[in-house]
Amino acid sequence: MTAIIIDATDPISEITMANLKNEFRREVAQVGKGQYLRIASLTGQPRELPMMFDGCNPGDGSSVDQWTNNPNRRQRRWEEEFGKPLEQLPASLDNGIGASQSPVMAAVQKIRNDLFDSDIAVPGSPKRIIIVSDMIEHTDLYSQYRSGADFAAYLASDAYRTFRTTLSDVEVTILYVERANRRFPSSEHVRFWNDWIIENGGRIGSIKRLEGLN
Repeated sequence: MTAIIIDATDPISEITMANLKNEFRREVAQVGKGQYLRIASLTGQPRELPMMFDGCNPGDGSSVDQWTNNPNRRQRRWEEEFGKPLEQLPASLDNGIGASQSPVMAAVQKIRNDLFDSDIAVPGSPKRIIIVSDMIEHTDLYSQYRSGADFAAYLASDAYRTFRTTLSDVEVTILYVERANRRFPSSEHVRFWNDWIIENGGRIGSIKRLEGLN
């Protein structure tokens, strides 16, 4: 199961958006036959994740035996249910809504509860979360605009108890959007999220900086 969370709380530049679309296509291409994909948009409301795509890859025509199945029928089904919707989605990616909050932790928690712990999840199956964001956590309970990338300040906040999430069987990848107004080094920020993933029991896939400055 793969979940992609796209942060729509702030605008991103044209260069970053172009790089994001390429990375998006690469990540989606890794979702194989029989694997489940959910794409959601992060808004300014904690645990509010409007879905942009939700479905299973049925496999294209090349994934079936032509003697026992109908490759053309399977190909049409794949295109209608999986291929075309995902091909068209990058063109409609929201370029930011200027939200008052950026609840990244709550979004990850919601994916854990609503998708990975749901009835459709196969116990023990690989699970991935890909987050496209500047990763500046900002809620009433905890804000990196106020506290910076100090992990100890997060552990002492109410957000630690509210948003802690079991990620013991989850690999997390971050496509990191650079912000010009960040008041702390991006290297410290990356270290914070590395510590957050590990503290919640998750595995780090990669943390990749997208091109451009926003």
